[in-house]
Amino acid sequence: MFIGAQVSLYPMTSDFVPVILTGLEALAPYRDRLRIETDDISTLMVGAPEPLFAAMRDLFARSAQGGTHVALHATLSRGCPGEPDDPSCRCDVLAVAQGAPLAQRQAEARAAVATAPLTGVQIDMQFSLYVLGQDRHMDEIYGCIAFLRDSGTFLKSKNFCTRLRGDAGAVFETVRQAFLRFGPAEGHVTIDLTASANSPSAR
Repeated sequence: MFIGAQVSLYPMTSDFVPVILTGLEALAPYRDRLRIETDDISTLMVGAPEPLFAAMRDLFARSAQGGTHVALHATLSRGCPGEPDDPSCRCDVLAVAQGAPLAQRQAEARAAVATAPLTGVQIDMQFSLYVLGQDRHMDEIYGCIAFLRDSGTFLKSKNFCTRLRGDAGAVFETVRQAFLRFGPAEGHVTIDLTASANSPSAR
């Protein structure tokens, strides 16, 4: 299986270079578990969901700690039929999670969010889950939405996406659980997300 994300960070300041470099420094502990490639548009991260989401969380939280308004956009994919299998993407949790009834998957996802490590950085996020190539894909999406409403990070539903709010640790764990536990284990599932921290609009 191939699991990865293209991630772009946008600091809302003229002095943006130090903010981006500070965020990228947070990726150092993950370089032995993820393939990380940065260019002038985005950073590609390839690997299993646990370090992948932790790396995105730490990249964003570190860049936001200085108080600058920052936004992050990411496109995530697992099981894309157009990508080669990558051993670093091995994730036994996927098969185990998908073998469980929907109610059990929702309960396990809620428990994971409740015990997620906190960063001390409050963020907002909106994201959409896409279950591709499955006849009953809406059952999985509705099941995911039901989990989100009880996750503790749910803010509101919007057209085409769901809005989350809370500590970066809990919010990124919410999305990781959506990515892991909904949609077929061997199927193609994608997520589109945008996160924001320190927005003046919120104040």
